[in-house]
Amino acid sequence: MTRPNDLNPWDSPRAFYGAELRGKRKAAGFSQDELGALVFCSGAYIGQMENATRRPPMEMAKLLDAVLHTDGILTRMCEAMEQASQHAEYFRLAAELEALASSICEYAPMIVPGLLQTPGYTRAYTRAARPMAVEEDIDKNVITRQERARLLDDPATPELWFILHEIVLRNPVGGNLVMHEQLAHIAGLIERHRVMVQVVPLANGAHPLMNGMFAIMSFDDAPPAVYTENAHSGQLLDTPTLVARYAKTYDLGRAVALSPDASLAMIRAAMEDFAA
Repeated sequence: MTRPNDLNPWDSPRAFYGAELRGKRKAAGFSQDELGALVFCSGAYIGQMENATRRPPMEMAKLLDAVLHTDGILTRMCEAMEQASQHAEYFRLAAELEALASSICEYAPMIVPGLLQTPGYTRAYTRAARPMAVEEDIDKNVITRQERARLLDDPATPELWFILHEIVLRNPVGGNLVMHEQLAHIAGLIERHRVMVQVVPLANGAHPLMNGMFAIMSFDDAPPAVYTENAHSGQLLDTPTLVARYAKTYDLGRAVALSPDASLAMIRAAMEDFAA
């Protein structure tokens, strides 16, 4: 059974949620394992919510309210946390987990991963995806994306490994100047040993990662999870067998991609092409 951390419930909304869940569970006389069995999850997962490691999806909050007879308070707290988030609804929980991860391994088939994007690249990509959006909304998206990138301020944690398809390097998002700046930013992160990057060359043809973007997030005190995304939705997956399949696919992708040194050379060559 996961033992609750000595969290200050006022540290964050998630910590307050965890403290409330723990208190209501104990008041109802359930162990973590017993409550987990009633809401179709493990006792360890209940412990992770109480420790503020994970916040439940809305459907889980509703189940907890029903089992604990808490008159909807956990659901309302979950709704408040979601409304306070600056991220798209489908990415909110993934964004929280991203900030807690000890390592992240991501594959990007078309665009630069959000954690690596420069403001200019984010602005150009967002404007292309939302041509009728007001400038204020574009600005908010740029700010939110840069706030996510604060993970890079820590010199070691999380460990970040990216596999990029060569298309990511060659597609002139925002024009030559923006792309030159973007690729220089990635190269700088590599050279400072903050991220590991491999590139799958276009000449490879078929490869194991062709089904689309995904990120594998690992944690020191919780099971790993996978986030997948398309144009207008995303999905967080934590079924162990499915996560293991994604991990194997990522390993196969590492095997067919260029080495880190050769990948950096390709990134620098593409950067110089945009400077020409």
